[in-house]
Amino acid sequence: MPSVPDPVADTVAALTIDGDGWLVNGSRQPSPNYDDRPDPEDVSLLVIHNISLPPGQFGTGCVQDFFCNRLDTAAHPFFAEIADLRVSAHFLLERDGSITQFVPTRGRAWHAGKSRFLGRGVCNDFAVGIEVEGTDTEAYTDQQYAQLARLTRALMARHPAITPARITGHSHIAPGRKTDPGPAFDWQRLFAGAGMTGIPDPLVQES
Repeated sequence: MPSVPDPVADTVAALTIDGDGWLVNGSRQPSPNYDDRPDPEDVSLLVIHNISLPPGQFGTGCVQDFFCNRLDTAAHPFFAEIADLRVSAHFLLERDGSITQFVPTRGRAWHAGKSRFLGRGVCNDFAVGIEVEGTDTEAYTDQQYAQLARLTRALMARHPAITPARITGHSHIAPGRKTDPGPAFDWQRLFAGAGMTGIPDPLVQES
């Protein structure tokens, strides 16, 4: 019996990001929640987050609506708590491996909040944010790890200042305030999938 093609592997084996910072042939839902970086070429940090809306529910489309300011706040009690927030990430990676981009990487998405990395604050100025659909405690999917590795390689190719030592979690840059991507996230699996070696475990970041 012939093997069944893997749609994730077949469609994104060579992810690339164009000069404006958009994922070539990727799904786009431009968010109004972004502004200009102080230096559009100063992109030197990759921050991994997690998100689910409603909390603990996946594949609802609500994250996309949230980042684009079109969330129906009457659809779930939790949504009233976030109704006034204006946030975004550069990318959302869903459970099935689908990637949606909201902000070009040359732009400043609003994802990190109050944060610091190696003595430098305001990480939104120089960071790319990837939201991985999930929770702190539920295992992420094989498709997500595969796609995240490919996306990480594409980001490092487009923005060479993003090195293995400058890949971190939201909890690392905002300790005590944020916990994502949580203990369920396998950092070594990401590094191995992206072809990186010699990465410390746990990652060494400044609190």
